[in-house]
Amino acid sequence: MRRLAWILGMLSAMVFAGAMSAHAQDKKKQAATDISQADEDYALQGEYLGQARIAENGSSRSSLVGLQVVALGDGKFDAVMYTGGLPGAGWNRRDKQQLSGTRDGDRLRLQAGPLTIEVHGRWADFSYADQSASSHIEKILRISPTVGRRPPHNATVLFNGTSTELFKNGRMTDDGLLMEGADTRDAYRDFTLHIEFRLPYMPHARGQGRSNSGVYLQSRYEVQILDSFGLEGLHNECGGLYRQRPPALNMCYPPLRWQTYDLKLTSAKFDDSGKKIKNARLTVRHNGELIHDDVELKNKTGAGRPEGPEALPTKLQNHGDPVRFRNIWLVQHDGGPSHLDCPPIRFSHAPAAGYFAGHRRYSGGSRYIIDYRQFAHPRYSGGRR
Repeated sequence: MRRLAWILGMLSAMVFAGAMSAHAQDKKKQAATDISQADEDYALQGEYLGQARIAENGSSRSSLVGLQVVALGDGKFDAVMYTGGLPGAGWNRRDKQQLSGTRDGDRLRLQAGPLTIEVHGRWADFSYADQSASSHIEKILRISPTVGRRPPHNATVLFNGTSTELFKNGRMTDDGLLMEGADTRDAYRDFTLHIEFRLPYMPHARGQGRSNSGVYLQSRYEVQILDSFGLEGLHNECGGLYRQRPPALNMCYPPLRWQTYDLKLTSAKFDDSGKKIKNARLTVRHNGELIHDDVELKNKTGAGRPEGPEALPTKLQNHGDPVRFRNIWLVQHDGGPSHLDCPPIRFSHAPAAGYFAGHRRYSGGSRYIIDYRQFAHPRYSGGRR
């Protein structure tokens, strides 16, 4: 009887462990594609910017600082504090500090050594254990300067929210967004491409499982799409040329925000025998910031198709995560035909002065959030803009 009881106990433990593992895997796959589906942690995640008192060597000084708060699921968070501002908006690209913490109700306490940051959703308060400095910075939502950019007269409008006819395997959501897993119907050789994408919120996922997709230029060269908000900015993270080159700067916004890629590809050149005589070159701007400046591509990236003289379609990778796309247009630079009549863009985008965010966490349902371009900062010529 004892042996039978032991066996039954072991089987119960294995079933329980299996159920817990399956539950953990399910949480990793959960993806919110709209702010109304997000958990309570989402209200605290995001970017904060302002003047703060920073303690150093027994004294304190005032400095513009940026803070990126990253939700990890179940009330757990990581964060990065940047000296000088946020990446692409003042950070000196050198000094930063890692923090971590947990949510308690509607507040988050982050800690690193003597520094404590309390995040309240609309602002963050800084304090030090010796009370040498304290300060308060505001939450902001950045808007890419190229979001909603309209196609020029000589552009081929690949997707404007009304039809997927210029994509093979194109699928459109009920609200007029293009889903992942679409290939351009036609092949393009040398071109400039504008594309806007929105990452799902997947707080329990990690690494390549967190909102993964990619723009495969000519099916050969991948510019990675991933929720890399608050990470280092590696070759396999957002903006990276997969397995070849990291972005010059990690410009990834938090998930559920519209982001932009503006890419210029010059194809590799081949002689009549099919021998490559010149490498491809690529320029990429992520959310308006130059992250690859006319870089040389010596070969395909990752699992891309082999290089060759023929042009191939461009792909929006399907990696199983619900990444959404809109406002996709292309200008050819090799004399190919273009659609000269640009149909109207159906979707609307945030006004230049800010953004409305609706979430049950916010009283009244919606809250107006300032845009970082309203801040006076030396990065922008003329101060405020």
